[in-house]
Amino acid sequence: MINPKKIEEMAKQLSESLPSGLKQFAGEFEERSKQVLQNQLLKLDMVSREEFDVQQHVLLKTREKLEALQAQVNELEKKLNATG
Repeated sequence: MINPKKIEEMAKQLSESLPSGLKQFAGEFEERSKQVLQNQLLKLDMVSREEFDVQQHVLLKTREKLEALQAQVNELEKKLNATG
């Protein structure tokens, strides 16, 4: 669900942005920031892109069925009004 490579890139960018006096702690900072990022991202209520795409497809199919049913109801109402 969460791309570990992306988290590593973010942690590396954070450590590279440290002032030069703190560069000696960059490795430890990078590892800890990676852990913090992973923990915080896991707390978020997210779905994978694959799951999102599947649900989007299901929603599209459901919408198509709903529109078809609405058209049938409209047609039946026309017939009912025409005979009544």
